[in-house]
Amino acid sequence: MNIRRFIFNFIFVLLSFILQTTVFRVIDFGGVVPNILLIFACSTAFIKGDKQGIWVGFFCGLMVDIFFGSYIGFFAMIYMYLAFVVGKLHVVLFSQNIAIPITIITIADFVFGFVCYVLMFLFRTKFDIGYYMTNIIIPEMVYTALVAIFYYPLILKIHTYLDELEERNAKKFV
Repeated sequence: MNIRRFIFNFIFVLLSFILQTTVFRVIDFGGVVPNILLIFACSTAFIKGDKQGIWVGFFCGLMVDIFFGSYIGFFAMIYMYLAFVVGKLHVVLFSQNIAIPITIITIADFVFGFVCYVLMFLFRTKFDIGYYMTNIIIPEMVYTALVAIFYYPLILKIHTYLDELEERNAKKFV
């Protein structure tokens, strides 16, 4: 990973965090906000593979942990594992078709919500999964999918541009 890609990932993690915590908090639907950081982590993992996805997922989760988490590392681990699993699909599936990544991001958001429910509420003997499913997990999943339809192509376009720059620079030295 070169310096351009590192700077791009750093700026987009910050931009995604700012969008998720400010802009989308104002335009929430029923108190539900799309998970922009998860979109970015899963998109990067799906486009570039599991190694880069792990790093981006870890730092996306670390941002959530630092500002909103009770424990440092809780969300970082969840984002990192989800990005790792999505990154493994990089080899198998085609990233240019928008339907496949949106579906994967939607499934990842569902898994994220369910894991958060299990680890944060179920262990505290709060067993109302129906309420949590209908009021938090599924609306967030739908809202995240709708936002990902517009956010994923932007990420893909920038990654494609950075790949072209890396190829041009590699040809200069050969």
